[in-house]
Amino acid sequence: MSPSRSQGKLYVVGIGPGGVDYLTKKAEKVLLGSEYVIGNGAYIDQISGILKNTKIIRSGMGGEVERAKKAVELSKEHIVSIISGGDANIYGMAGIVLEVAEKEEDIDIEVISGVTAISAAASLLGAPLVNDFAVVSLSDLLTPIAIIERRLNCAAEGDFVIAIYNPKSKNRKKNFGKSIEILRKYRSAETPVGIVRNATRKGETVIATTLGKIMDHNEDINMSTVVLIGNSESRLWKSRIITPRGYQKKYDY
Repeated sequence: MSPSRSQGKLYVVGIGPGGVDYLTKKAEKVLLGSEYVIGNGAYIDQISGILKNTKIIRSGMGGEVERAKKAVELSKEHIVSIISGGDANIYGMAGIVLEVAEKEEDIDIEVISGVTAISAAASLLGAPLVNDFAVVSLSDLLTPIAIIERRLNCAAEGDFVIAIYNPKSKNRKKNFGKSIEILRKYRSAETPVGIVRNATRKGETVIATTLGKIMDHNEDINMSTVVLIGNSESRLWKSRIITPRGYQKKYDY
């Protein structure tokens, strides 16, 4: 049963990769039942078509802490949703919201999962994530570049399929090239690579290439791009990427 208006509750809602078709029914229900919806302006715009009779509080990039504090404060007496692109637990708002909320005595919080950018990108590329994989963000705003590079080395050495989030921004262009140099130490030039920009949104671009040729597409890569690097068994097939789960080792088909 939903809480009454007087009780207050805070939902942290993953709204998916961008296309409204990828917003879950649960997320839509929660948003429609909220008195306030708080979020980055770009994400608010993605779901504006379904928001009715709702007070909207929007802010820009870098305002995560203030958004979280505002959401926690309002949720003491109101039904509030704070939104996050993709899934709120994958480089999203769940962490900072709970960190702010843990300093309060009694905040009712529910995290609503969403379709992640990596899931959306993978579906457009075929089957690149069917086996073990690692996800690494190249943004060094909150994580030192030395730690990012160490994680890349470990994931590459472990033969994980690797998904790269936040590969490049206007002010951070070198990290991506450095990451490719690291991966080339462990993977052959023929390793399949998928580049997906604006997955499920206007301007969607899907490229299947190889690690040896990825820098030919350097200009296609920005903060709206997810890059997927296959493991030692991944292969290209008709502009798709297949990473075997292991059935071929046990069965004939």
